[in-house]
Amino acid sequence: MLLSIDWRIFFTIFATVFLAELGDKTQLATMLFATDKDVSKWTVFFAASAALIVASAIGVLVGSFLAEYINGKILSYLAGSGFILIGLYTLYTA
Repeated sequence: MLLSIDWRIFFTIFATVFLAELGDKTQLATMLFATDKDVSKWTVFFAASAALIVASAIGVLVGSFLAEYINGKILSYLAGSGFILIGLYTLYTA
């Protein structure tokens, strides 16, 4: 089976995830590890990259599984509602 990539979707997903990750706790934790002079920056880079790949793979697998049983539009509403609730909770506890 050949790998078929829809480049428009690829770049949409890339840009969305890239912007979402900028300045978040994952990036801050990675920067903190990179400040250790005794640790190879390549080790930090590859470990953080591997972690993001595994987390993304889990997201794809769970999303594919859920799509078998739940309409995609409903999943979008649930995800959006979840983000709003997390934002409201964050504002409330600030």
